[in-house]
Amino acid sequence: MVAVPSGRVVLSDRRTQRSWPVEVAPFLMSAFPVTQGWYAQVTGRWPGSVRGERLPVEGVSWWDAVRFCNALSRREGMTPAYRFPDTDTDAAPAWDTPANGYRLPTEAEWEHACRADTTGPRYGALDEVAWYQGNSDSRLHPVGGKQPNAWGLHDMLGNVWDWCWDVYDPEVYGTYRVLRGGGWADAHWSCRASVRRRGHPTFRIDDVGFRVARSRPR
Repeated sequence: MVAVPSGRVVLSDRRTQRSWPVEVAPFLMSAFPVTQGWYAQVTGRWPGSVRGERLPVEGVSWWDAVRFCNALSRREGMTPAYRFPDTDTDAAPAWDTPANGYRLPTEAEWEHACRADTTGPRYGALDEVAWYQGNSDSRLHPVGGKQPNAWGLHDMLGNVWDWCWDVYDPEVYGTYRVLRGGGWADAHWSCRASVRRRGHPTFRIDDVGFRVARSRPR
């Protein structure tokens, strides 16, 4: 886990042409996307189409990601960040913000961590920091194979998209959740710090994974 300092990030929405600033408190984020090996250790499952210990886990839904976070928290003796309804419903879990367990980053946390105090579209030259359509050979690559950003975070752009906690646009897309970062099959313009994508929380595909975060004690 990498310590991400506090800061301020400006998010934007193309549909509404609106931008808004968000203050981000310090938090912890995994240096790499969750790997297949790590996911299997915690859940006993190997989802996705290709197997490799150091490949980022893919073929996981937003629901899979939040359940992994709770399972990992319990495994390490921490308080789970998410509280699920007692009844068997499709209602999303509630985020217990004081909990010290693992969770998905918010969209603002993700972009702040990705930028690492840079202001351009990327934190480095694309071919040096990301696996994308132009250099991936149409496949996943082991995590950490490209240069990290200034805060030591690898694969924030390319390889797999990252699920975030936030709802994308509830007025138009309902429960769809935010995806960030671009993936191995995407053109260069998708692998930018500001690009947003959406996915239904049950959506699974071979270029979507996630990384975990934790709130720092106050």
